[in-house]
Amino acid sequence: MQLKPLNEQTIVITGGSSGIGLATAERAARSGANVVIIARGEDALEKAAAKIRASGGRCDHVVADVASREQVRAAVATIIDRHGGFDTWVSNAGVGVYAKLEDLADEDHRQVFETNYWGVVHCATEALPQLKKRGGALITMGSISSQMPAPLLSSYTASKYAVKGYIDSLRLELMHDDAPVSVTLIQPSGINTPFSKHALNETDDRAQVPPPVYDPEIVAKAVCNAAENPVRDMIVGGGGRAMTLLANVAPNFADHLFEKAFFATALRDKRKRRSKGGFHETGADGAIYGDQGTFMRSTSLYTTMRLNPAATAIGLLAVAAGAAGLLKRRG
Repeated sequence: MQLKPLNEQTIVITGGSSGIGLATAERAARSGANVVIIARGEDALEKAAAKIRASGGRCDHVVADVASREQVRAAVATIIDRHGGFDTWVSNAGVGVYAKLEDLADEDHRQVFETNYWGVVHCATEALPQLKKRGGALITMGSISSQMPAPLLSSYTASKYAVKGYIDSLRLELMHDDAPVSVTLIQPSGINTPFSKHALNETDDRAQVPPPVYDPEIVAKAVCNAAENPVRDMIVGGGGRAMTLLANVAPNFADHLFEKAFFATALRDKRKRRSKGGFHETGADGAIYGDQGTFMRSTSLYTTMRLNPAATAIGLLAVAAGAAGLLKRRG
């Protein structure tokens, strides 16, 4: 499947007014793409779009809540009317909750699924007719939480398991139909975004993203790569890759380790932050980063290797050849 270069694309990004979504929008715009960002809040969208345009990029915005099929359908129609269509759709909008499952109200649990799971369903099914017609990429933001347990973020984890099952199955159906659509699931490790600030927190402590946390720019790079090059899936961050491997290879050991690690790191011994929204109401503030920059990893060797497989293979061959030559000389 041949995808267009970014500078020839119109790329749509939900949850585009903060965090990974905004980082991706800015990166795509710098690459010459025509960017359309979608979120619930008009003010944050206008701020984010204006920032991109001020830097010389092209950016439009549409207000919509992905939990509503009608609003997603209207957004798709608006984008087609304004821009003639789109080439890549990135489903990135999401919400989180810090709470034990026994303490979580049913309506809040359902809201997680309305946004994280049904939002993905609404976006995929409304965007696919256009993508099938033009050819393009459907990119969905999953999480390493779709492959490993995460206490306190339990409802979020359950929603991401559902997203993975949906996207992986949808991919096979589109393959069967020979649809010209690349379907990608991006699975970030912990990322230093305002996620914990915007999440609903039902605990008595201040919440944070369990470390290690990575720079959102690493995820944005992976998304933009998938918009140009068909990629089935990608875990972003070597720390996440290690944790998911452990969860699959040694689940009993991983259960004991994650139980202790998550309860020790997902909450801080500080006064709980007052939230201005982001769960029941719009809360995006135009910020890409959260407040965990002190511990943020700005690079990921694992992700770099995944994004550059040919160069990685050549490098490994060169190392192997050099080692073989050294051993031969010593012999």
